[in-house]
Amino acid sequence: MDHRAGGGAKTATPETSLADTARRIKAIFVGSAGNLVEWFDFYAYSAFALYFAKSFFPSESPTAQLLNAAAIFAVGFLMRPFGGWMFGHIADRHGRRLSLTISVLMMCFGSLIIAMTPTYATIGLAAPVVLLLARLIQGLSLGGEYGTSATYLSEVAHPDHRGFYSSFQYVTLIGGQLLAMLVLLSLQLFLLTPEQLDAWGWRIPFFIGAGLAVVIYFMRRDMHESEAFVAARAAGVRESPLKGLLRHPREVAIVVGLTLGGTVAFYTYTTYMQKFLVNSVGLPKETSTIIAAATLFLYMCLQPLVGALSDVVGRRPVLLSFGVLGVLLTVPILTALQNTDSAWTAFFLIMAALLIVSGYTAINAVVKAELFPTSVRAMGVGFPYAVTVALFGGTAEYVALYLKEIGYEHAFYWYVTGCIAISLAVYALMRDTRDASAMDRHV
Repeated sequence: MDHRAGGGAKTATPETSLADTARRIKAIFVGSAGNLVEWFDFYAYSAFALYFAKSFFPSESPTAQLLNAAAIFAVGFLMRPFGGWMFGHIADRHGRRLSLTISVLMMCFGSLIIAMTPTYATIGLAAPVVLLLARLIQGLSLGGEYGTSATYLSEVAHPDHRGFYSSFQYVTLIGGQLLAMLVLLSLQLFLLTPEQLDAWGWRIPFFIGAGLAVVIYFMRRDMHESEAFVAARAAGVRESPLKGLLRHPREVAIVVGLTLGGTVAFYTYTTYMQKFLVNSVGLPKETSTIIAAATLFLYMCLQPLVGALSDVVGRRPVLLSFGVLGVLLTVPILTALQNTDSAWTAFFLIMAALLIVSGYTAINAVVKAELFPTSVRAMGVGFPYAVTVALFGGTAEYVALYLKEIGYEHAFYWYVTGCIAISLAVYALMRDTRDASAMDRHV
């Protein structure tokens, strides 16, 4: 049994190895399940925006309504750096478990607010203001969830399989988005009429998300702490995580650079794509939802495969593959997608794009975790990542809709390409964190 995550070496027996594996899998399941629920709550907003936008933002233009909804989606991302800082501090000073428990409770609260907020017709301008407040709470929660869960999953995984096990963060992240899509699809096709969805059906997923968050709270309350954090605490490490982070400016810059292109590409082909298929390609809402759900499912299944590949060939070659293919193929894929009228062609184009993006999403969490020592790991993973996602990932949908509104939609394709090109430069210059990992260091 390998104890490089913390503690001294011990002689392994088949029984202890089996018990260790079971313990790791249980910890990864609990951490991942909470991540899925948090992202379901967060993405339900985007998935159902086509239905509730008119309830909060009266306008004659559907694009303008979606633009307003996307603006609040983006504003929610602005809280993520605060969440990354606050929950990173809690995780590095008081434990990963406490941080993850608090974050899921906050997400529950935000979802309940959205589920129960009256419409513009009932309370006027107060409706979008309350909606904004709920998204700020959710953004704060999610900002803490990413860094802490990425840290926890990387720390509890076996050192030889960190790429594989940490990839389940994006399995559950995508799974949360997919679950939101499936709830929407079920309501669209089997349970409610379009009129019912417009009137009140869009509230259902937020009630579901709040209930699931309560279940995850009780699961996380009993999860065990990572050995790395326990070892760091036993060694007397008590430095302020933010102060400690200032001693790692190169690693912080790498997190920002490697995240930039990946986050823009990810939100382009996932969160924004459903609206793109309706608003730009011209496909029906139901068809667009089916395509988005099918591609997300296959994309989710790709993550462990790419993560396992990085355990064999290294992290850097996988990142470089994403960077090179993303720079070369983003404009052709999005241009072909805009010009197609075939649902099957749209499906294959989006799937090709998501296969490329998997080179980033499957391993970005473990790469960031491997950059930092235990005492600042959650802060180092979460805070610079959250800042970058807030500035670029959370605004990707808004930028795309704005450029479409003013007649320059094609410029967005080059914007995505430029962001990936910046990340490619970082991948080319950085070390391979699989072979030069800081996971064994506490300070």
